[in-house]
Order: sequence, then C-alpha cells, then structure tokens
Amino acid sequence: MSQAAPAALLGYQQRWLDEAADVALWEKSRRVGASWCDAADSVLFAATEGGQDAMYIGYSEDMTREYIDDCAMWARAFNSAAGAVEDCLFEETGERGEAKAIKAFRIDFGSGNKILALSSRPRSIRGKQGKITIDEAAFHDDLPGLMKAALAMLIWGGKVRLVSSHNGEANYFNELVLNVRAGRLPYALHRTTIEDALADGLYQRVCLKTGKPWSAEAQAEWRADLFARYRANLDEELLCIPSAGTGIWLTRALVEARMRSEYRVIRYSAPKGMALWPEHLIDAEIADWCRAELDPELRKLDPLKRSAFGQDFGRHVDLSVIAPMQIAATLARHVPFLVELSNVPYRAQKSILLYIARRLPRFSAGKLDAGGNGDYLAEELQREFGEAVIEKVHFTEAWYRENTAPLKADLEDGLMLIPKDDEVAGDLTAFRMMRGVPRVPDLRVTAEGGGKRHGDAGIAMLLAHAASRADYCPIEYESDGEPRGAFNTGDYFRSM
Repeated sequence: MSQAAPAALLGYQQRWLDEAADVALWEKSRRVGASWCDAADSVLFAATEGGQDAMYIGYSEDMTREYIDDCAMWARAFNSAAGAVEDCLFEETGERGEAKAIKAFRIDFGSGNKILALSSRPRSIRGKQGKITIDEAAFHDDLPGLMKAALAMLIWGGKVRLVSSHNGEANYFNELVLNVRAGRLPYALHRTTIEDALADGLYQRVCLKTGKPWSAEAQAEWRADLFARYRANLDEELLCIPSAGTGIWLTRALVEARMRSEYRVIRYSAPKGMALWPEHLIDAEIADWCRAELDPELRKLDPLKRSAFGQDFGRHVDLSVIAPMQIAATLARHVPFLVELSNVPYRAQKSILLYIARRLPRFSAGKLDAGGNGDYLAEELQREFGEAVIEKVHFTEAWYRENTAPLKADLEDGLMLIPKDDEVAGDLTAFRMMRGVPRVPDLRVTAEGGGKRHGDAGIAMLLAHAASRADYCPIEYESDGEPRGAFNTGDYFRSM
C-alpha cells in the first residue's frame, strides 16, 4: 500500500493562509518557506472570481523574481487560468514629481486580476487596491512610509501582510511587533522560529525534496550544522530575537512619572525566630499587624472597581511582594499599595495574602510565582478560591514575552499608576532585554536595611497586570475562613 502524499503546506504555513485579519505580521526564521506559502495566498486572492489584485514588494530583484516564480508554480498547482510571467515596466512618481519607470513582474489571471511583483518601494501603490505583501519588511528603507500607503488598501477590502526576519531591536518592524503584542495595534501576529518550523516538519520536507531519508539523528545533525553556520547571528537569524537586546527595558524617568505619593509600600520583617513560634502566636501577631497596617489601605479601595493581585514569592533571601491592583472602567490600572515581606514564615504569608484577597472588591483573579517553595502558597490559595481564579505561574521566556509588552504599554500610555518608592523604582528598572525578552537578571542588589532585592516588586506588579487581563465571569463565593470584614462588597468573580 503506497504512503499518502504529505500536505503541501506545513502547519505554520497553513496557519498563515488561514489568517483572516486585515493586517498580519509574521516574524520568522530564515528559510522556513514563508514567502513561498504567501505566494499561494496571493494566487488564491487574485485568481478567485470577486478577488482583487495582489502586489508584492521585496527589496531586490532576485527575491522578487523568486516570489513571482513561486506564484506561477502555485497557479499551475491550483489549475488557475493564468498567463505567463511577464516582465513589464511600472511607472511611479519620483520625489520631485517626475515619472519613473521601474522593472516589475506580472501574472494575469482569467478572473481579470493580476499579481504584480515590484523590486523597489513604489509610491504608486497609493493608487492601487488589493493585497500587498511586504517581504523582509525589516530591511526596507522606509517601512513607516510604506505601511502608511499600504493601509489605504484596507478601505475596499484589501489585505496587508508583513513577512520578515528581524533586523535589530530599534527597527520599525520590531516596534510594530511589540505594539501588536502589547495590544496597541489590532493586527494579527505570527511567530515561527527554526525550532517551531522543525517541530512542524521542516526537515522532513527538506528530506522529501532532496531525496534523503529522514531520521531523528539526521535532523539533529542538520540542526547542529545550521546553528554552527549562523553562530554569529543565531538569535536574530533563526530564533526571532532582534539584536542589541541587552539594554534597559524601562527607564527611570518613565517609572517615576507613573508613581504616586498617596500609594504606600507596607513593609513587614518577621521577628527573629518567628518560624518556630507556636501557631497561635504567629496567627495573633499577623492578625494584629493586618488590622493595623492593611485595614486602612483596604478601606480606601473603590468597591465598584474590579480587583486582582500578583505575588512574587520569597522566603529567606528574596522578598515576598504582594501587588493588589484595581481596574477602572477606562481600563486604567492602579496599584494602591504594595506589601513587602522579609523572612516571613509560610503560615504567616498565607494569612496575609488571604486577608488581602478576601477583602479586595470584586476580586477576579490572582497570579502567584509558583517557582520553588512558592508552589505551596499558590496551592493554598487555589484551595480557597479555585484553580479558575488563582493561577500558578512558572516563568518562561514565552510568558515574559507575552506579558511584559502590555505592562510597558500601560506605563507609557499613563494607564498604570504605582506607589512612589525608590526601591520599587529600582525593581522595575532592573529588567533587562535578554535574548530579546525583558527579564530580571540573576543578580541581587542590597536594599535599604541590608536585605536583598531581585526585581521583586516589578515581578509582583507584572503578575498583577497579567491577572487583571484574565477573562472572568460572576460566581457565587462563600469562604469557610475568617470573616472578610464589613467593608468588603462580597462581589467576587471567577477567571475563566
């Protein structure tokens, strides 16, 4: 029995063709077949009755010719009525208004539409309509101007597609990617590293084309050779990490501009030997402290605003920081106070966190650092509120990538206000771009009073911000713990 032929497109390529958004960006590794599969989309877009023209802009004649040849191949594969590839002259207007003829490639379809592939960046696309693909967008001289012209195509049902590997952290293409990830731009974003492509079968397809037998060992050797060839630019060329990614993520000026003196940082350092006290003495100590320090701040919270929290866990070396957050109807997010705990036993930390969570108005979600011993505390909170409300977070590069951009966007847009405190500012400015993703380096600094800080308040607020963006719906909630207090609204919500 003969083996069935493999699908023409790999998984990540099929997802690109299935993309329905008007504007889509694809940050990708080198040589994963991105332009090749986009050519298929252009043929379907132009050859279909009721479709429109498809235009392609590359930065060199060679890549433009390769794209149009791929379109011709797909047209034959789809059995679309298409003419031969033609060289033509395309007229555009120069900077001084003079007419300029540039070389282009063209395929005409029986639908009456065409694919027009250009090897420069023509201003004349302003008068065109249809789909526009800007290939290796990060390497064009004037991508902002090109995007400005391309977006006009959306008015009458066109599409804009940007396909590119990275060309530096400060490049406009990377700015677009970060703004999409932050939620500032309503575009679709695809990301395919060489590892993603291999997982979807790229090397199997290489073997199919070259006639070599596939094996896991051969794939590992091929990958190792590829990484060796790209060693000098490995991150940017193959792993979608823009270069120059070791700088400051948040500036001190930005952080201080979002600080408010009316928001407090409440600090508690456990008495020496507290972990060995009898439980009833620990409970009494914490109850007195919570009533004296937390109640005044909790009573200030707006009972009509939804609340969330994040906690970065620490026990002996690092601080534990709890960051409550209230979300306004305008989606502005405020951290009305922070709680910093130094060397506080697990039982006491649990009591403090429950005291706060039970009294947050319209509590919707909490995210806790579940690394190491933090898993215990996260599990205890899940027992109280459920797994749908409390999430254990295990930090990964992907988690930081998806959650840091929205936080920075809110800070830049003035939609997040935080306590005014020098140590807190230091925690937020401790983030550094590492492999293109904001992270806190594995370096601790001595804080006022002699303790060690490791970006703790910054991580807590990042977790709170992520929790504030969680989906939620109303639920009935009844705690079997201590009373919440008369000032609690009792209006609890569950994260979906």
